[in-house]
Amino acid sequence: MAGFLDNFRWPEWECIDWGERRNALASVAAGVLFFTGWWIMIDAAVTYPSQDQMNHAFHTCGVFSTIAFFMINAVSNGQVRGDTYGEGCLGRTGARLWLFIGFMMMFGSLIASIWILFGGYVVPKKEVAPGLAVFFQNAFIFFRSVYGERAGSNIHTIDIDISLPIG
Repeated sequence: MAGFLDNFRWPEWECIDWGERRNALASVAAGVLFFTGWWIMIDAAVTYPSQDQMNHAFHTCGVFSTIAFFMINAVSNGQVRGDTYGEGCLGRTGARLWLFIGFMMMFGSLIASIWILFGGYVVPKKEVAPGLAVFFQNAFIFFRSVYGERAGSNIHTIDIDISLPIG
């Protein structure tokens, strides 16, 4: 069964040439997402300065998310595919391992922020604004990493070649 939007066309704007500006606009949008995540967390830290209102250890989640963001952006698509990265200690395998660890840190930070929101604020019936700040900081950094990689030129796709020895 065909989708009902198959014959729908978005209006084309002739006044804007998206082809040349796509990467620049994607970079700006991704930067706004990253900035907004940290802005929300800094605002919550200023609004709730005491340890009882917002545990200062909850900032660790955003720090690890930011480190993962830099790890993910340090690897280009050519390095993952092995096109441009033939030198170094581990070559293509090292680039893939570095990218995998970066994504695991990013997912771990997002999951930890959800745990902080519910375990630290929703279940004990405290004010949830600091927990929401921790969650939204990590969610914005997460979506920045995913959106920035999908919209820009560094789309990370890994083709896995499984060869079984016969004999």
